[in-house]
Formats: sequence, structure tokens, C-alpha cells
Amino acid sequence: MNQLPSDDSRVSPQEFPHVALSRRLFLGGSVLGLGSIAAACLSERESHGDTAPAVTMAPARLPKATAKRVILIFAAGGLSQLDLFDEKPLLNQRRGEELPPSIRKGQRISGVTEAQGALPVVGSAFQFKSFGKSGLRLSELFREMGGFADDLCVVRSMQTDHVLHEAAMSILYTGSLQLGRPSWGSWVSYALGSENQDLPEFVVMLSGTRDGGSPPHPRMWHNGYLPGRYQGCTFRGGSEPVFFVKNPKGVTDGARKSVLERLAELNGLESARSGDPYVATRIQNYEMAARMQTSVPELTDLSKEPADVLAQYGAEPGKESFANNCLLARRLAERGVRFIQLMDGGWDHHYNIPVSLKEKMAGADKPIAALLRDLKERGLLAETLVIFCGEFGRTSYCEGPMSFASYGRDHQQLSGGLLLAGGGIRGGTSYGETDEWGWDVVKDPAHVHDIQATVLHALGLDHKQLVTRYQGRDFRLTDVGGNVLHPLLA
Repeated sequence: MNQLPSDDSRVSPQEFPHVALSRRLFLGGSVLGLGSIAAACLSERESHGDTAPAVTMAPARLPKATAKRVILIFAAGGLSQLDLFDEKPLLNQRRGEELPPSIRKGQRISGVTEAQGALPVVGSAFQFKSFGKSGLRLSELFREMGGFADDLCVVRSMQTDHVLHEAAMSILYTGSLQLGRPSWGSWVSYALGSENQDLPEFVVMLSGTRDGGSPPHPRMWHNGYLPGRYQGCTFRGGSEPVFFVKNPKGVTDGARKSVLERLAELNGLESARSGDPYVATRIQNYEMAARMQTSVPELTDLSKEPADVLAQYGAEPGKESFANNCLLARRLAERGVRFIQLMDGGWDHHYNIPVSLKEKMAGADKPIAALLRDLKERGLLAETLVIFCGEFGRTSYCEGPMSFASYGRDHQQLSGGLLLAGGGIRGGTSYGETDEWGWDVVKDPAHVHDIQATVLHALGLDHKQLVTRYQGRDFRLTDVGGNVLHPLLA
């Protein structure tokens, strides 16, 4: 008699007829058994929804695309809009006075400034001036970006739903406070697919300080319950831009190819046997990694750029920097990558804004201006939507000690700002208005969901149709909100 294996849940009735009706076999092997149901649930959880259906949008009802791709430049920590693009002369005139209760209206603030017991307003240490033929009012800190004022749209009325970094970032990137939702870039690449089979549709690059109160979490570029291939691929500076794509030491290209071919055969057999979508995603990832072995080294070799281009960006080949990432973003854009996400840390300015913000803008203004110039000269800006934003704005009242040489600002979810350019955006314009104290929006509010809906619209997508079903209900990037802000579009 054949001996029963230790794990009899895997036994077939044909091979071992004497245990065909055992309780464990029934529960583990039955199509409708509890074991199969549990296994199916675990498989779905592991695969992160790789069985997500195709995009369900009706082509006849889609908006006309004015952009093919997005470059999202994120200032992790929150841009100080009152020092950059929302000029408020009253704050300088009333410097040190308490923010009037009639203006605040009891709206919540963070516990830090609630505890300090006073909310003295403070104006900007920087001068504002008109730029371009449009006369767009921006801070003097836009020394080079100001030259592109007629290509920029300034949104001065951005609002979000939370005053804490992680929560506000989650709303900006995934549309929700809840964990496990797909990120903005994942939605875009899922809907539009790839223009370049040798590179990922969605690439993420990090720079700046990553400690303190505002480090970007990897879930800001996660695929959530969309297929795993749509997760953002992180590029890094240095000799290995993408981990594990380069051959290990001592392994030749031929040996690596042989291993990958045998691995593909095994994965193919497993996929055919089980139908597990996680295996299909694994196969796709291996195939992409193999193609990236050739495409990534050429892509990330900035030393081949002309010296004058490197100087315009302030880029240094082989080093990790925001300037290098901006130049790499242009190279990714011209190769057809759909969503390029630059995340720069160190913008959480609770103290000493006259020094710290000036330093950050000195490191950001030049490479962003170079990116806009480069895209424009190559004819790419018209089809590339560039965004410069943080997760929220900053308060009009001071946090911490205030002097004529120093002040700080706390988090502010009621009013913030961002810059848009290219991709069908109406340049040389501004949208939205805050009250004279810079506290709340009084005209044309632009919720984060509205911004998301507008960007998707520029890409030729209807945010209300871009949905996928998961755990019994339909989900979308804009959750249950979002309106397209047509005045932003040309």
C-alpha cells in the first residue's frame, strides 16, 4: 500500500482512494471547500489585485488628450505659498498681530501651534514682482523659473483634507487616507499603457533629506490593487540606478540569460497550472528587467549630455541630486515614460524660512527652469504636463520665535498652491484667490481631487470612468469627488 504523505491535503483521490473522503482532503481539495476559498482570498491579497479588469472607459466619451505624460515634481513637506506665489501685503502691514478669530472661524490647526497660545501673522521676507508679458506675480526666489511665467499656471487655492504630512501625501497620491489604494502614477500607466517597452511606464526618483517629519513613503508610488506591473520603479543615482538589474559579479550575460530562460519556463508552467495572476506579473517583471539591462545604462548615463546642458541644470554625472533627477526626467520623457515622479525632501519649513526656503529654492529653481527650457526646445513641453507642488500649504501666522530675520510657518490644509506648465495648460494665468490674510480660499477653490481630475482630463481620461472593481465596489483615484477645472486648460 502506498504511504500517505505527511501533508494529506495535497493527496489526489485517484492515487490514494482509501483517503478520498477524508475530512482534510475534502476541505483542502474541494472546489467549493473552505480551504480553497481561504487560499483564493490569500492569493488575491498576495497578488495585490493583479486580476484587475481592463479600463472600462467608453472611448467616444473621452476628452481630447492634450498631454501624453506627466512630470510631477513634489516638494515633500509643503510649499510656503505665501513666500512663493500668493502675495499678501496685509501680512507685512499687520505683522505680529493676532490672526483675527473672525478670519480663523474656529477652524482646526495643528497641535503644535495650538499649544503655543498665540497666532501672530507674518508676511514674506521676499519681494514679489511681475514676470513675463502676462505680468504673473511671483516671488523673487523664482529667478530662472520666472522666465517661463507665460508658460505657467499658478493655482493659489489648493485645498486638502488633512493637516498631517503622511495623510495629506496619501490624499494627493492615492486620493484617500486609507492604505492600499493605487497611486496616481499607477492609475495613469494602467489606463494609458506604455510608449516604450524597454522602460517602465511609471518611474520615481528621490532626492533631498529623507529624515524628519516628511519622508515620502513607498506607498506613494505603490500599485495598490492594480496589477503589480504598474507599481512605480525607483531610479537612484550612482552606478546602480535600479537595484538587481545589473548582473552580479562573476555572472556573464550568457549565464544570466540561460537562468532567466529556464526561470521563464518554470513560471510559464506554474502560470498555466494555477492561473495565478501573481505568477503572470512575475513573468512580466522578469522580462522588463531583462530589457532594462540594456536600456537603463544608456538612459542614466548623463555624461553623454553636452556640457552646456549639464551646466544649465547644475547636474553632475554619477552623483545623486535633484538637478540630476530633473535632467533624467527629460530623458525619460523623450523616451515615452508616462508618469515621472520627482520627490524632493526638506521643504517642511517650521522655522527660519528666510534662510531655509531660500536655500531650497536656490537648489530647485535652476534645474526646474532648465527642465522647462529643455522640454520646450525639444518640442516636448506641449505634450508633457509638469506639476510643482507640495502636499499642503503653510500658515499665515508664525510658528515659533519671530524676528525680522527669522520666522516659521505651520501646516495649512485650507489654502496652498502649485504650479502647472505644458500639456495643454493655459500659461501666464492664475487660478483661485485667498482672503487678504492668506488663511482660507474665497474664490475658485481647487481641491486635490479637482487637480487630479484635471490632470487626467488633459491626458484624455475621464476620472469618473477610470475605475476598477475591488472587494465588491468600484474605486477611482478621485474617490467620490473631483471636478475638472476647465479654466486651467487652454
